[in-house]
Amino acid sequence: MGLRLEALDLSAVPWQELDAMADRTVFQTREWLRFVQATQKATPVVAALRDGSETVGYFTGLVVRKFGIKVLGSPFPGWTTSYMGFNLRQGISRREAMAALPAFAFGQLGCMHFEIMDRRCTTEDYRALGWEYRMIGTFEVDLTSDEKVIFHRMSQKSCRWSVGKAAKSGVVISEAPSEGFAEDFHAMLEDVFAKQGLVPTYDLERVRQLVRFLHPTGRLLLLRARDPEGHSIATGVFPSLNKTMTFWGGASWRAYQKLQPNEALIWHAMRYWKARGVEVFDMCGGGEYKRKYGGRRIVIPWARLSRFRIFSLARRAAAKAFWYRWKLLGYLRSDTGGKPAADNTSKGGCQEGESPEKAAGQGQ
Repeated sequence: MGLRLEALDLSAVPWQELDAMADRTVFQTREWLRFVQATQKATPVVAALRDGSETVGYFTGLVVRKFGIKVLGSPFPGWTTSYMGFNLRQGISRREAMAALPAFAFGQLGCMHFEIMDRRCTTEDYRALGWEYRMIGTFEVDLTSDEKVIFHRMSQKSCRWSVGKAAKSGVVISEAPSEGFAEDFHAMLEDVFAKQGLVPTYDLERVRQLVRFLHPTGRLLLLRARDPEGHSIATGVFPSLNKTMTFWGGASWRAYQKLQPNEALIWHAMRYWKARGVEVFDMCGGGEYKRKYGGRRIVIPWARLSRFRIFSLARRAAAKAFWYRWKLLGYLRSDTGGKPAADNTSKGGCQEGESPEKAAGQGQ
């Protein structure tokens, strides 16, 4: 008898036990599920992975309705959420755990489509299972070395110089209180996207709900940069759990870019979480501006499977429609006439859009 998944009542989930597991991510925590539930009208799902009568792992995701169809996301594009999937006991095969997912999603949950991005699953796993997948690029920075070593791994011209420039210019980085942070962050984000002839892919309420649910846990670092006169000029959001910190988003006012606050803000976040035992900084996206922080580029497969092929085709069409609508809105609202501008501002990783090419891509 193979592995099987069994849905749990959320009140019976051993949250502390799960959060202590080595492969646990901040995006699987109870508070993050509540955040997605509030912003996506989704239903959280936590299932125990059973081997006979023994529990050998857990699965985390949420169910939403898309055009009246139930879909399981772990996560799903547009949720500003990264790795979810499984948490497994030592020695349990991740591929075998994945093999139990279709029966659970299509049978017990009654979904017609599911998607999953598990940090520890490989393309070989998905090929063996026969699932479609696309590759998501990101950068990971090793934080286990001495601070001086980490700093000198960063690009001198585009990163270390900027950190020094910010300090000499009197830029001050500090933890930000939750009150008013979302409004400040999103206003800057609009300015960042407008520079490129785009609009943010999510609204202010998304940021408010993230701060509401995650900040009280101590797992969400909110940072603000101020100029010598005390003006707020840049903001950043950095979730963390166990040994990994992530970059959810960052933004700054274009008028103050000459003070170079963005690099200083990210460097502050790296030092903050390193001092609290974090060993890896996942930048949650593959923007080239992230390369300068000294990390290594990695690619992670994001897989999907539909009960019937027509749902897979409809999902691709919907992703393309969203992308082109987003580009059109940016063109109509931008101050650049739709022409991209050189980007020297950070806009984060977990909220980056999905191009139609990526949406339609299939693993070979």
